[in-house]
Amino acid sequence: MNGLLVVDKAGGMTSHDVVARVRRLTGEKSVGHLGTLDPMATGVLPLLLGNYTRLAQFFSTAEKAYSGTIRFGFATDTYDAEGVPVGPVISPELTLEQIREAAVPFHGEVEQMPPAFSAKKIAGKPAYKLAREGKPVELKAKTIHIHEFSLDGLSSETVNFQITVSAGGYVRSVAHELGQALGCGGHLSGLRRTRAGVFTLEDAWTLNRLEALDGNAESALLHPRTLLPEMPSVTADAMVLGRLRNGAQVNLAEFSDAELVKIFSGQRELAGIGKRIAGTLFQPVVVMN
Repeated sequence: MNGLLVVDKAGGMTSHDVVARVRRLTGEKSVGHLGTLDPMATGVLPLLLGNYTRLAQFFSTAEKAYSGTIRFGFATDTYDAEGVPVGPVISPELTLEQIREAAVPFHGEVEQMPPAFSAKKIAGKPAYKLAREGKPVELKAKTIHIHEFSLDGLSSETVNFQITVSAGGYVRSVAHELGQALGCGGHLSGLRRTRAGVFTLEDAWTLNRLEALDGNAESALLHPRTLLPEMPSVTADAMVLGRLRNGAQVNLAEFSDAELVKIFSGQRELAGIGKRIAGTLFQPVVVMN
């Protein structure tokens, strides 16, 4: 089965758990997710199936949007509610105005330190494995972009938030650093991904709904022409498709301004992605079959 499926991940599952479940439901062995969601988190998890896994490179810069809650009063070693408290547990008396003022620096371009308990690789090994073994975790700060960070609904020590962040950004780190800025500690207590790139909760299927399709999971795949909307689509003739599948350059006269083009055989079969090298001449960068 080839295509892109958006799952609404439930809490308590790893992203790998979702991949394994979809493999069983679809019978497709080649399945990969586009952006890990922590076990505690729920929401949008796009999956590439079959030869569509070859398209992963084109989704790597997609920004993501979340809603969730931050609990103030103590930090944790994982920066979220699944970790062990670090330092004393207090009950800070905060106002929403104080929290919003402390959150002002968390907008635009910021330098962010990833959590020690993360999938970032150190000498080829995930940081979280080193952290669990009690070994030193030496990560480097990364420049990210926070497009939106709004806070509302303060109740006791917990505040609601909405955030939109560039690829590679950690919401857990934002929660942790905001707690530091307020001087009382804080951690991520709830998280739901509402959007990943162009994919939203409206596109997403729960695993229970997929199971109810009873072997017809292919009907849940997004239409291939809606994927990567920044690239124009062209339906190619047999000669162009033959050259493409042999790795040869093809001429697409109507796309002299496009850098990348989706090339289809018919309405739904994606044959490949072409990259413009000069004028209307395109070199295949991905061949699907």
